[in-house]
Amino acid sequence: MITGKNHESLTSPAIRLGAVLSALLIAGCHKGGYTCPTCGTSKAANLMAGISGLVGSRLVLQNNSTPLKQFNGAASNGSAVLLGTASFNSPYNITVLTQPTNPSQTCTVANGTGTVGNSDVTNIAVACTTNPPRFLYAVNRGSGDISAYDIDATSGALTAIAGSPFMSGNTPVAVAVDPTGTYLYVANQGGSSVAAFTVNRTSGALTAVIGSPFATGPVPTSVAIDPSSSFVYVTSRSAATVWGYAITAGSGALTPLSGGIAATGASPSAVTVDPLGDFVYVTNQADGTFSAFSINTGLLASEPGSPFPAGASPVAVALDPTGARIYIANSSANTLTAISGLPVSATTPRAPISGSPYATGSLPTSIAIGVVDNLVYVANQGSNNLSGFQLSPGTGVLTPVPGSPFAATQPSSVAIDPTGRFAYVADSSTNNVSAYTIAPTSGALTLIGSPFAAGLIPSALAISD
Repeated sequence: MITGKNHESLTSPAIRLGAVLSALLIAGCHKGGYTCPTCGTSKAANLMAGISGLVGSRLVLQNNSTPLKQFNGAASNGSAVLLGTASFNSPYNITVLTQPTNPSQTCTVANGTGTVGNSDVTNIAVACTTNPPRFLYAVNRGSGDISAYDIDATSGALTAIAGSPFMSGNTPVAVAVDPTGTYLYVANQGGSSVAAFTVNRTSGALTAVIGSPFATGPVPTSVAIDPSSSFVYVTSRSAATVWGYAITAGSGALTPLSGGIAATGASPSAVTVDPLGDFVYVTNQADGTFSAFSINTGLLASEPGSPFPAGASPVAVALDPTGARIYIANSSANTLTAISGLPVSATTPRAPISGSPYATGSLPTSIAIGVVDNLVYVANQGSNNLSGFQLSPGTGVLTPVPGSPFAATQPSSVAIDPTGRFAYVADSSTNNVSAYTIAPTSGALTLIGSPFAAGLIPSALAISD
């Protein structure tokens, strides 16, 4: 019993007011993310989604303008994928911040908006589709121009774009289109320059960027663009270097990066950027190696131990969809070298993939890897054919496609459309581009109608969505 004049009754107004305040504080701990000093951190719910159709890289979602985790490749698909968390009783709004690239895809969100209750949100759905091919570009080494085509997304047939061919420069040998389909860059070997163009997203027509062409090192051999459309890399055969440029947003103009010239091996022949935009790889034809670089705000830093052995006269390079395996065409050895363990580290050492090097035709000059169906095609210029392989997603092992090799006419370049339905080949001796359908199960190639006229000595191809 409580007695004495200094003690208030348990039913006094002061006691009742204190009880009410305590109840309100306790209730506040569980509402709207409020955290009080006496009751700890508020509870949060998981935001779960079904993700389907993703094959590209660098898909980034956001919740109320706050970026969530990045998703890369088919391994990210699933029925209950964790996107992030949100406090109980708080609003959520899941949208796409960055669409996937390699290949270019469009992802949409269903059931992405609502208010979190006091349990996980599980009905969000993210569906991704691969953007169909729209335009094909062939650079013609002999005539110094670019043949541009509209692609029939149903049949794969090509139709010349109004205004084609577009002048490029002296001896164009390589071409790349940025992931947004907005800019196109061409390495002009004779002029030691890279020509820049804007792409009309409706017609496919090209317009030279103000200030183009931009100087490169002597005898540029290849060009590649990072997946964020921020940087361009061009190899210089005579200087044994790779040059880095920043892309000016809105114009496509190139600005050399300060300190952006990195040493390669002897006679660099081809360059590629990994799907996540973290690494650059260059094949070095004269010393049979490939160089590996990490990317830091566009600048390249040589990886420990680089350059690494490749094969005899490596002239072309491609990465598998994960960016963890590299495939190199060795023109003198008539082989395809396959190496796993990229990027190089102590925990993932480099190792030849079982069966490597794989036999190709004579004088392999170009490689294309289809992300959708894990197909690999090699253009064999000496034997007038294409070698086709199925790539095992789990091991990286290559298995010949039934019917391989497939006839071609001195092919100098091969490209696969983003949906994996069509393949295109530059026929350097007949000044044409040939189109093939890709059998969805086997990967076998079948010619589509007659070859399509190009300029003189077409040497490289690029496809834009």
